[in-house]
Amino acid sequence: MSEKIKIGISIGDINGIGLEIILKTLADSHIYDYCTPIVYGHTKLASFYRRTTSLDELNFVVIDHPGEVIGKKDRKPNMINCWEEDVKVEPGVVNATVGKYSFISLERATNDLISGEIDALVTAPINKDNIQSDQFNFPGHTEYLQERDGAAESLMFLVSDTLRVGVVTGHIPIVKVAESITVEKILAKLKLMDHSLRNDFWIRKPKIAVLGLNPHASDNGLIGDEEQKVIIPAIEEARNNDILAFGPYPADGFFANGTYLQFDAVLAMYHDQGLIPFKQIAFESGVNFTAGLNFVRTSPDHGTAYDIAGKNLASEISFREALFTAIHIVKHRRETLELHENPLAITKLSRDRD
Repeated sequence: MSEKIKIGISIGDINGIGLEIILKTLADSHIYDYCTPIVYGHTKLASFYRRTTSLDELNFVVIDHPGEVIGKKDRKPNMINCWEEDVKVEPGVVNATVGKYSFISLERATNDLISGEIDALVTAPINKDNIQSDQFNFPGHTEYLQERDGAAESLMFLVSDTLRVGVVTGHIPIVKVAESITVEKILAKLKLMDHSLRNDFWIRKPKIAVLGLNPHASDNGLIGDEEQKVIIPAIEEARNNDILAFGPYPADGFFANGTYLQFDAVLAMYHDQGLIPFKQIAFESGVNFTAGLNFVRTSPDHGTAYDIAGKNLASEISFREALFTAIHIVKHRRETLELHENPLAITKLSRDRD
């Protein structure tokens, strides 16, 4: 049986750019040197987007389950057909019907991820509105996967070569942000971030910057008191737990003057505070990683892009980075586990890296 890492791929919204960026990524033959991709969708949808992207020679091997990927099949893109009926594809069109198939793809892939049939999951963008149903009642992928894992906490972690940003509060209305930020919440996110930096990214002594909530980080209480009452006590408690956390820093100047380059990661208080500068700095190569779970999940850092869907204009760079980030994290976790089980293995790992 092949020992190559199996990467499951959910197709996201079929009227968005998901399948286009998947196909463009899998058209690179070098991908198969590092992993075996398994797409959860349907070959008829892939055929439609193969024509729009002029990738007619990219053929999928149809399998029923990941265990069939052996021998020559681990050098090809694989497809699990997740439904039988024909589905109408209308690039750029938003409707409730396609949300159903986004969920079918995600659920089937997640089931295989949890059961260990695949080693990691890369999710193409969904429409967070049309995917809603009795089966999916979540603000996004992160919350769904956290519940499926049974985890008390998870961390939305945007990563690139130059910047890593996590958020304390994720997909919630801005009016609820301040009341949702507590010492316990910040500390939990700092612990997840520190653990992920050490085990998923192999950073020995990570330094984490913590942003303030208010403008100018409140100017010593002049503009709000969350920094004094909540954020600073959380930072102090984190340092008591041997986490190298610093701050709080005013968000605007912190990114504008390049202070983020002095840290291994940044913890923002809310979604846009962290994601706007991240996407400005690292949009092409950015990856969304859900840290704190027992399994590995990544995604590109963009959405469905309906405005360019079906026009062969979408860039696959972020999706490709998401795939390779998943591969690297799986490898790091395996090596970390090996070191814990066999401390003498560090000699071999060091020799292999040399």
